[in-house]
Amino acid sequence: MKTQSLITALTFSALVAVGSMATAQQSGSGKVETLRGGDVDDYVAVEDVFHQDENRFVRNYRQQPPLIPHTIEQYQIDLSANECLACHDWTNAGDRGAPTLSMTHYLDRDGNQLDSVAGTRWFCNQCHVPQADAPALVENDFQASN
Repeated sequence: MKTQSLITALTFSALVAVGSMATAQQSGSGKVETLRGGDVDDYVAVEDVFHQDENRFVRNYRQQPPLIPHTIEQYQIDLSANECLACHDWTNAGDRGAPTLSMTHYLDRDGNQLDSVAGTRWFCNQCHVPQADAPALVENDFQASN
């Protein structure tokens, strides 16, 4: 009984699929078009929507990690290197005119002071993200704290 039901369902699915393909081929002009309505080979210029903001955004709540006011697209941040530290480590920040990392970034998990960035704070983009004046992806009624 179960086998017969399964065969019937598979047959029905195959018929629906074949019928859908036949309908799609008949309704089209036989020419492949993009979703934008042009030919597949046409160049479609896309306007940049997300622009890096040169001014720093304000923080919206206490202890919010600061947003990054520049692109980090080509930055190497992995187990062997962290390009953020070239400017933001306390040894370089003064010469580069960059904000220094918070001293909390130099504490290990037991609260001991370190001379270099703690391993728990090594991957900057876990907390810090580049700021962009971009449209919201979903509706949001968030209100910044006072």
